[in-house]
Amino acid sequence: MTRVLILPGRGNSGEKHWQTFWERRHPTYRRVMQREWDNPDIDEWVATLHQTISADDRPAILVAHSLSVALVAHWASRHQGPVQGALLVAPSDVEHPSYPAGATGFAPMPLQPLGFPSIVVASSNDERVSLERAQQFASAWGSRLVVPGAYGHLGSLAELGDWPYGARLLEELLTV
Repeated sequence: MTRVLILPGRGNSGEKHWQTFWERRHPTYRRVMQREWDNPDIDEWVATLHQTISADDRPAILVAHSLSVALVAHWASRHQGPVQGALLVAPSDVEHPSYPAGATGFAPMPLQPLGFPSIVVASSNDERVSLERAQQFASAWGSRLVVPGAYGHLGSLAELGDWPYGARLLEELLTV
């Protein structure tokens, strides 16, 4: 049976975030808890993710939002493991000059193929990544890019609730 690992971005995902809705609906989905959510360090976040992935031989689907999309790219550039696929939602452009300070080591963004199927979901009006940059990420990682419309950063403020559109994309990865 495939595991679903929820990877929130910086600050963790709150009560109104679609990742939290998904966890409530699917008790087997597991949130990967980072020690430090507000001032993350890439090496620590990668180590936590690698430990979680390696703790079980069952394949995992990674469901990443925002800064954790960069986490998945960094993990894949350093490690291998039983990953069946990744849903990469609203990547943050950690190299953009306007990216907030306080995240250590996330730039530069790795631009190598991930080594597993993946879908990048980018909003047409995300303040943290341009569509052109999201396309560059998707192309470099070997991901399919989907643009569901204008939803900002596709987080709590977008009020997506249980986000059925994203759930359908996850289902695609679960059946690969």
